[in-house]
Amino acid sequence: MFSLGQENISTHPMSTKGPVKYGELIVLGCNGSLPCGDKGRRKSRFALCRRNKANGVKPSTVHMSCTPQAAKIGRSTESPIDFVVTDTVPGGQNQVDSQTLQSTISRFACRIICQRNPPYSARIYAAGFDTSKNIFLGEKAAKWRMQDGQMDALTTNGVLVMHPRHGFCQDSKPGQWREISVCGNVFTLRETRSAQQRGNMVESESNELVDGSLIDLCGATLLWRTAEGLSLTPTVKHLEALRQELNAGRPQCPVGFNTLAFPSLRRKDVLDEKQPWAYLRCGHVHGYHGWGGRRDPEVEAECQERECPMCRARGPYVPLWLGCEPGFYVDAESPTHAFVPCGHVCSEKTTVYWSQIPLPHGTHAFHAACPFCIQPLSGETGCVKLIFQSPLD
Repeated sequence: MFSLGQENISTHPMSTKGPVKYGELIVLGCNGSLPCGDKGRRKSRFALCRRNKANGVKPSTVHMSCTPQAAKIGRSTESPIDFVVTDTVPGGQNQVDSQTLQSTISRFACRIICQRNPPYSARIYAAGFDTSKNIFLGEKAAKWRMQDGQMDALTTNGVLVMHPRHGFCQDSKPGQWREISVCGNVFTLRETRSAQQRGNMVESESNELVDGSLIDLCGATLLWRTAEGLSLTPTVKHLEALRQELNAGRPQCPVGFNTLAFPSLRRKDVLDEKQPWAYLRCGHVHGYHGWGGRRDPEVEAECQERECPMCRARGPYVPLWLGCEPGFYVDAESPTHAFVPCGHVCSEKTTVYWSQIPLPHGTHAFHAACPFCIQPLSGETGCVKLIFQSPLD
């Protein structure tokens, strides 16, 4: 279980006369909503808005507690916690579906302080507050006293942040992953997530979030989008228009000659008889067919290798799904490319950007992954250009 404590924000939805909206946190791997639906404080995206009254706190006395049981520690249901995010696993599933797995996310993972006046800057800090509004750290967490006498520390598995270069747009490039301390200082990464030895301080960088910053909590990764950045991204309505435009072209299966159609965004996980499928080695789009004596679609979706009847290239043969979370798009262009091997479809620049980002995985590994389902990417580029066949008539 993970809880994201925040200061100076509220979770009220924004309206024309509502509170000032600072931005949103979007959970990677959810593709628009949690598998069981967004409920209460468990959601696939969280809006950060200005509270009626500021609730920021300042550093105070440091107390040493011998055991975690000696302190009154709040659970995820406590009032200091605004948002609760559970671990995400590849394929768009959720930790709730895998109760046997133990979460690696801290109960009070991080807090975000937003400036109440323009430019509404948001800064991230490791660790959150318990029921007594105290920061509580595990016994094994790395701690030290700074030159000014103030204590600083890292959470057990760390809070990592990556700021993109050139903003969050079609020209964006990934930045370097850094670790953020309790006081908001920036450090190079530890040898492993839970190592006692902290990295080197990077004084030239700050803990201020920018549009497109990624926050990794060792179990879930969040994308920060500013209110200004979100105003420039495609909307769900725009993605629906792109879907209808794609279907209006009446792409056909070159084997069965049947017309293909992407299902509605609301049916993003249900296989349809008109569902487009693709050979991800070459990008040729087909309808589902049993070419080569294969079995049924449910078995086929396990990414078994197939030989494309158009060009004989061998590779994964999977159903195609539209990426439904607009916050992950770096532009508003047509869905022409697919991630490999999951088959999520979006714009070319969006697939190129995410395929370049090494997302933290486990305690010391990094790999690129599809933002819509967090499945690790494969192949030379992690994505492929789709080749649709127009109707013969």
